[in-house]
Amino acid sequence: MDNDYQLIQLYCIICHVYDNRLVADAQRTSNNFLPKFTDEECLAIVLWGLANRKFTCIDVYKFIKSYYRDWFPNLPNYSAFNRRVCYLSDAIKTLASELMAQLFGGPNCPTHLIDSMPIVVANAKRSGRAKVAPDLCDKGYCDSKKMWYYGVKINALGLSQYKTLPLPRQLLLTSASTHDRKAAVEILDDVYEIDVFADKAYIHAAWQAYLSENNKVEVITPVKLSKGQERLDSADSLFSTAVSRVRQPIESFFNWLHELTNIQEASKVRSSNGLISFVFARISLACLVIAGIISV
Repeated sequence: MDNDYQLIQLYCIICHVYDNRLVADAQRTSNNFLPKFTDEECLAIVLWGLANRKFTCIDVYKFIKSYYRDWFPNLPNYSAFNRRVCYLSDAIKTLASELMAQLFGGPNCPTHLIDSMPIVVANAKRSGRAKVAPDLCDKGYCDSKKMWYYGVKINALGLSQYKTLPLPRQLLLTSASTHDRKAAVEILDDVYEIDVFADKAYIHAAWQAYLSENNKVEVITPVKLSKGQERLDSADSLFSTAVSRVRQPIESFFNWLHELTNIQEASKVRSSNGLISFVFARISLACLVIAGIISV
């Protein structure tokens, strides 16, 4: 697909969503309530830069200034552009939610997958003294990667698809130390009549029974060893293997998302609004790529 056409299509989609939904998140009470460099242009630039593998705000800005200056004649200096991206954090978060609802809100399937992925603001060496976005971040441990880090987690509920990546249906941003099951309690509170395949971190008999009875939601996990039990019997072992195979695509989705957007590397972020923009701009791009609107 022609790059110019993709950028025009991206801009049109953003304008449509902005006029119908995002404008409430970007309201201004100052005299400069209609800036020459529009919010729609800023959002399009961020996503187009990411689509071209420019993973920091400064790299996005330099890319647009070098190759698309004629497209955006009112592009401000870098400091003003960076402030605008941070200012639009709520709008970018809403954009991701709207794209998920509009692009993936079609016919449903009972099989869903749930898991979390770390977003690292500071690695293990700096995790004890990092102070960026303290209202969102803290220090936590990622068991799958065997590492301590300072940052947040993306908790995702995905719709399973045959032989391909799951579709993101609900996302929740939590601090690094928040237990996966605590996030799942919030995600699944208003979800009904589905099966959710998860790992052992989500095992909680009382909660699973509550969801089954009240929401008709079955949380299916591998079998956990009982106290003093050294190994599972053959039936439980086969069941656990089957559950792990069903939920494996959610891990593949996270790996694909990181390869596409470098979402796990947030060491350049310096504020809470910047972190929200960082995460949800990447989620927005992923939605557009999955839907075939942008090719990368």
